[in-house]
Amino acid sequence: MENLSTFHILFLVFITSGVAVSTTEFTLQNNCPYTVWPGTLTGNGGNILGDGGYQLNPGASVQLRAPPGWTGRFWARTGCNFDSSGNGKCVTGDCGGVLKCAGAGGVPPVTLAEFTVGEKDYYDVSLVDGYNVKMGIKPQGGFGDCKYAGCVSDLNMICPNELRVMDPQNNVAACKSACAAFNKEEYCCTGAHSTPQTCSPTTYSMTFKKACPDAYSYAYDDETSTFTCAGANYLITFCANGS
Repeated sequence: MENLSTFHILFLVFITSGVAVSTTEFTLQNNCPYTVWPGTLTGNGGNILGDGGYQLNPGASVQLRAPPGWTGRFWARTGCNFDSSGNGKCVTGDCGGVLKCAGAGGVPPVTLAEFTVGEKDYYDVSLVDGYNVKMGIKPQGGFGDCKYAGCVSDLNMICPNELRVMDPQNNVAACKSACAAFNKEEYCCTGAHSTPQTCSPTTYSMTFKKACPDAYSYAYDDETSTFTCAGANYLITFCANGS
């Protein structure tokens, strides 16, 4: 089951205590030994950064600037093949068969970097929509808590068989969330399990959490997974190895 609308509580935060006066720069760095095609999605109808998607070769980086109040997410698409018109398909993270994700999110499973920027920035790495590549967020400058956030373990190596997504070469390309795999309320935090009190960690989410303790493992995993910083720029690394 696709879950393209998983914007956590941090995306509902409105900064009202002051006005941020400068843009925030995101540097997206590809540390993978293969090309990725980052996708970007704006969550509040604001500016679409980087035209929504682009190619990023191994070792390459790109800088994107977001205006104050911007909310959105970044993810890596893998195994993509686009024609000269920007039409094609990706093995993971596809956003409708186009290079430039025009308002579309990545099809799960994907590792997500999520942000709300303002006088105080909120950010996280999320595995709620599953996992495809290691990812890290490193604040640069700024003040406050400003901790490194990420999932730098290869979850594809420990992905349960029932959650595996295979690539054309029969390798594990991604690891589904239990919600996407089974579409049950207790895994999706819906229906009778739609509140923090009624939606608890599961065996699957705890496997993710043990491997990546600083990343969201299920929808209400806020306490140890949401980070804040003020006045920072951010380095987002695909295939990150740590802080």
